[in-house]
Amino acid sequence: MDIRGLLIFLATGAVAGWLAGMMMKGGGFGLLGNILIGVIGGVVGGFLLRMLALAAGGIIGSIVLAAVGAVALLFLIGLVKKV
Repeated sequence: MDIRGLLIFLATGAVAGWLAGMMMKGGGFGLLGNILIGVIGGVVGGFLLRMLALAAGGIIGSIVLAAVGAVALLFLIGLVKKV
Protein backbone atom coordinates (compact mmCIF):
# COMPACT_ATOMS: atom_id res chain seq x y z
CA MET A 1 0.00 0.00 0.00
CA ASP A 2 1.44 3.34 -0.99
CA ILE A 3 1.02 6.62 0.94
CA ARG A 4 -2.00 7.64 -1.14
CA GLY A 5 -3.79 4.35 -0.40
CA LEU A 6 -2.98 4.69 3.30
CA LEU A 7 -4.37 8.23 3.43
CA ILE A 8 -7.57 7.14 1.67
CA PHE A 9 -7.87 4.19 4.06
CA LEU A 10 -7.48 6.47 7.10
CA ALA A 11 -9.87 9.09 5.71
CA THR A 12 -12.47 6.40 5.01
CA GLY A 13 -12.04 5.10 8.56
CA ALA A 14 -12.41 8.59 10.01
CA VAL A 15 -15.61 9.31 8.08
CA ALA A 16 -17.07 5.90 8.93
CA GLY A 17 -16.20 6.32 12.62
CA TRP A 18 -17.75 9.78 12.68
CA LEU A 19 -20.93 8.49 10.99
CA ALA A 20 -21.15 5.62 13.47
CA GLY A 21 -20.67 8.02 16.37
CA MET A 22 -23.53 10.16 15.06
CA MET A 23 -25.83 7.16 14.59
CA MET A 24 -25.07 5.74 18.02
CA LYS A 25 -25.64 8.39 20.74
CA GLY A 26 -22.73 10.78 20.91
CA GLY A 27 -20.42 12.63 18.58
CA GLY A 28 -17.66 10.11 18.28
CA PHE A 29 -14.31 9.70 20.00
CA GLY A 30 -12.20 12.44 18.44
CA LEU A 31 -10.18 12.12 15.24
CA LEU A 32 -7.91 9.24 16.28
CA GLY A 33 -10.74 7.38 18.02
CA ASN A 34 -12.98 7.76 14.98
CA ILE A 35 -10.23 6.49 12.69
CA LEU A 36 -9.65 3.49 14.93
CA ILE A 37 -13.37 2.69 15.26
CA GLY A 38 -13.84 3.16 11.50
CA VAL A 39 -10.89 0.95 10.55
CA ILE A 40 -11.94 -1.82 12.93
CA GLY A 41 -15.52 -1.27 11.76
CA GLY A 42 -14.37 -1.79 8.18
CA VAL A 43 -13.01 -5.20 9.12
CA VAL A 44 -16.15 -6.09 11.10
CA GLY A 45 -18.44 -4.73 8.36
CA GLY A 46 -16.54 -6.66 5.68
CA PHE A 47 -16.94 -9.85 7.69
CA LEU A 48 -20.65 -9.25 8.36
CA LEU A 49 -21.55 -8.30 4.80
CA ARG A 50 -19.51 -11.17 3.38
CA MET A 51 -21.55 -13.55 5.56
CA LEU A 52 -24.74 -12.03 4.10
CA ALA A 53 -23.32 -12.30 0.56
CA LEU A 54 -23.49 -8.52 0.04
CA ALA A 55 -20.74 -6.50 -1.60
CA ALA A 56 -19.77 -2.84 -1.63
CA GLY A 57 -17.77 -1.10 -4.33
CA GLY A 58 -16.05 2.24 -4.59
CA ILE A 59 -15.29 4.80 -1.92
CA ILE A 60 -18.94 5.34 -0.92
CA GLY A 61 -19.46 1.60 -0.62
CA SER A 62 -16.34 1.34 1.54
CA ILE A 63 -17.56 4.11 3.83
CA VAL A 64 -21.00 2.48 4.16
CA LEU A 65 -19.42 -0.91 4.84
CA ALA A 66 -17.08 0.53 7.48
CA ALA A 67 -19.90 2.56 9.06
CA VAL A 68 -22.11 -0.53 9.36
CA GLY A 69 -19.25 -2.39 11.00
CA ALA A 70 -18.45 0.55 13.29
CA VAL A 71 -22.10 0.80 14.40
CA ALA A 72 -22.05 -2.92 15.20
CA LEU A 73 -18.79 -2.44 17.09
CA LEU A 74 -20.14 0.52 19.07
CA PHE A 75 -23.29 -1.47 19.87
CA LEU A 76 -21.16 -4.31 21.27
CA ILE A 77 -19.01 -1.85 23.25
CA GLY A 78 -22.22 -0.37 24.71
CA LEU A 79 -23.41 -3.83 25.76
CA VAL A 80 -20.08 -4.61 27.43
CA LYS A 81 -20.04 -1.26 29.25
CA LYS A 82 -23.47 -1.98 30.75
CA VAL A 83 -22.29 -5.23 32.30
